[in-house]
Amino acid sequence: MSQPARDPLGPVMLDLEGTRLTADEADLLCRPEVGGVILFARNVDSATQVRKLCDSIRQLRPTLLIGIDQEGGRVQRIREGVTRLPTMRRLGRDMDSRPDETRRLCQDTGWLLGMEMAACGLDLTFAPVLDVDGGTSTVIGDRSLSSSPEVVTTLAGALIDGLHEAGMVAVGKHFPGHGGVSADSHHELPVDGRPLEALRAHDLVPFERLAARLDAVMPAHVVYSDFDSRPAGFSPAWLGMLRESLGFRGVIFSDDLSMAGAASAGTPAERAQAALSAGCDMLLVCNDRQAALEVLDACRDHRTTPRLSKLRFGRARPSLESLSALSRWRRLHAHLEAMG
Repeated sequence: MSQPARDPLGPVMLDLEGTRLTADEADLLCRPEVGGVILFARNVDSATQVRKLCDSIRQLRPTLLIGIDQEGGRVQRIREGVTRLPTMRRLGRDMDSRPDETRRLCQDTGWLLGMEMAACGLDLTFAPVLDVDGGTSTVIGDRSLSSSPEVVTTLAGALIDGLHEAGMVAVGKHFPGHGGVSADSHHELPVDGRPLEALRAHDLVPFERLAARLDAVMPAHVVYSDFDSRPAGFSPAWLGMLRESLGFRGVIFSDDLSMAGAASAGTPAERAQAALSAGCDMLLVCNDRQAALEVLDACRDHRTTPRLSKLRFGRARPSLESLSALSRWRRLHAHLEAMG
């Protein structure tokens, strides 16, 4: 089954079972409600295999966006055939003593990450993390660049510059900041009770200052009870602030609608409608095929935004083999692996 070349993207991003497309998945990806695929560790043997998987998806439907979580540290789905990146906290560790060198390293890391993901066949990695480490969040922790909003802003900005230099888009997460709660939204619904002004002065700083440079944003499945009783990804107030006060013009991805932190919004279909009504452009539904089918059915009449097509990798893709011919890649690869 194939789709025409001028094929609009639907609002749903799905996952896959394994390292190759199954016949059922091939049929599913041809549904017009589908706009993308997200890969997990179970879909990965090596960088070369990921490139083949992405090529097979594009042979089926060339327009689909293909994304992955490749941040570095413990959140790095592809490990064989690419650079094993240090944690974001490790990247930012020397900011006080060597600020210029640290900024350059972050920009170089963004470039290397973008080049490697493009060579693997991907359109985007869900990075950088803009959460400010509040010292209590185990799910964020060393995924954050720093406990300082100013440092996160500066170094995440450098990562964005590097991603853009490689031709890769930047996806900031988890708006308006997941670093101040101890609960993990994969397993429960966290509630952050801090006043809005405290959030504005701390967690929101990187999003506010980098909004114009981000191509996409992912909101958190966290309730910020001083501002809204709904999790941010289902909140017209939060996503309205992102669009209107912060001036963000890119794509808004929901976080995974199958996570426990999303359950308060109802059934999978109700979660989908709530996220779309709040202002999300694309919905992630992972690790629950029945929920994904319910979301697809719920989105049959949804009109999608042309913003989505701007996330496609728009350059000639490098090959994985060609990266080692670049002196910049060789230098960074050795340096970053030694840091890990």
